[in-house]
Amino acid sequence: MNVDKVDRAIIAQLSADSRLSVRALAERVHVSRSAVATRLQRLVAEGVIEGFGVSVDRKSIGLHVTALVIVKVERQPGWQDVATSLSDLPFVESVLAVSGDIDFVVTVSAPDHEHLSDVIMRRLHEVPGVASTRSYIVLESWNGTAPGIARDSWDEEG
Repeated sequence: MNVDKVDRAIIAQLSADSRLSVRALAERVHVSRSAVATRLQRLVAEGVIEGFGVSVDRKSIGLHVTALVIVKVERQPGWQDVATSLSDLPFVESVLAVSGDIDFVVTVSAPDHEHLSDVIMRRLHEVPGVASTRSYIVLESWNGTAPGIARDSWDEEG
């Protein structure tokens, strides 16, 4: 799919505020409401926009401790099976396959250290194929720029 300058502007606006109405979006990107609605529908249908979400403060919903867990896997079973099993564990937010001498970085957020320890020390190590782990407790975090907002992330030519 070809994503042009107007599409990028729509994506940027929705990345900043996914609750924008079509009317507000049209005003911000300077095109008609029908053009925005058509483009938005196409961006969703073609998988450019995968969904509309919210950003949640973990602590406000009772998840007070977060860790990044470095996971190395054995070659059997396949790494895809391990990734699926890891992503199904309670409190696991994401599983990222990475390059280098490790296989996955797993983000785990839990209510307290006891629950976090249970996930990492027991449940994660019970997943067939997990060879070893190393955990890092997150002390603070900062959000980067969402896709579509950073000016340097788009080719100016479209």
